[in-house]
Amino acid sequence: MIGLDTNVLVRYIVRDDPAQTDAATRLIESRCTVEARGFVSLIVLAELVWVLSRGYRYGKPIIIKVLRKIMAASELMVEEPPLVWAALSDYEQGKADFPDYLIARRNQAAGCDHTFSFDLKTQKHPLFAVPP
Repeated sequence: MIGLDTNVLVRYIVRDDPAQTDAATRLIESRCTVEARGFVSLIVLAELVWVLSRGYRYGKPIIIKVLRKIMAASELMVEEPPLVWAALSDYEQGKADFPDYLIARRNQAAGCDHTFSFDLKTQKHPLFAVPP
């Protein structure tokens, strides 16, 4: 198994730098197999969404599609899949950013009742609370 950094996934998805796109494509398509999957961490997923939304101005529907494809790829192993699926479901239905839901779900898995945040977009979700 090999680990994949955010910038490799970005080049593979966005395809905006020919040399890096070719290198990322060669790496992913030759080294990431069902037998030897590429590992995608929670941090990489959070960074990926941030880069796609802020840097490349991808809309929420495209980001959801990208995340679903990553989760479904048998050549990739995403860290804590049930947690990521729950965060993705929250993101699809809610107003907050994917990393916010990912943080809340990770905190829930660690035993936290709530995740306190000043982000107004998180306040209607039951896993979040506003600091007193």
